[in-house]
Amino acid sequence: MALEPTSPEAQAELARRHKAAAVTVAGLLIATVLLSVVAFVARPYLIERPPNGSLDIATRIIVLFFGLGAVAWRRNRFSPMRLQDIAGLAGVTGLIKTLEKTTIQLAVLAEVIATIGFIVTLITGNELYTYWSCAIAAVVLVYCYPTRSSWLRTVYRFTDNRTEPATE
Repeated sequence: MALEPTSPEAQAELARRHKAAAVTVAGLLIATVLLSVVAFVARPYLIERPPNGSLDIATRIIVLFFGLGAVAWRRNRFSPMRLQDIAGLAGVTGLIKTLEKTTIQLAVLAEVIATIGFIVTLITGNELYTYWSCAIAAVVLVYCYPTRSSWLRTVYRFTDNRTEPATE
């Protein structure tokens, strides 16, 4: 039997998964800020190397690719047609699982951006790589932060019984 979006079980599932996703995103945001703090504190210990143009360009392209890729990934995974199909096939539970999984995937992608900048800082000795990559990662994390009201609207929108065909 499929869950109704207003049932206590569905609301409890949504609350549990939303909390898990929100805590994950918040934790990775804190980790991103801590990477910047580590780069700042380690500045006297970093060995500044001569500028490496190819590494600089490669880092910028990779960070840009992942940053724009996060936006494209979110738009693709949360497209109305896809969410409607998921709700039709897997119901409320499948829709909530998709919201959680995609949010966590985006948060991990943001942390990859921050980690790339930190690694390049360790290689080059220039802490600015960590600062700007962490700034981009923070923007991606804020962009993917799940608001409970948006999850509720999504669940209600795509699991509304009035839009389903009548079964006999």
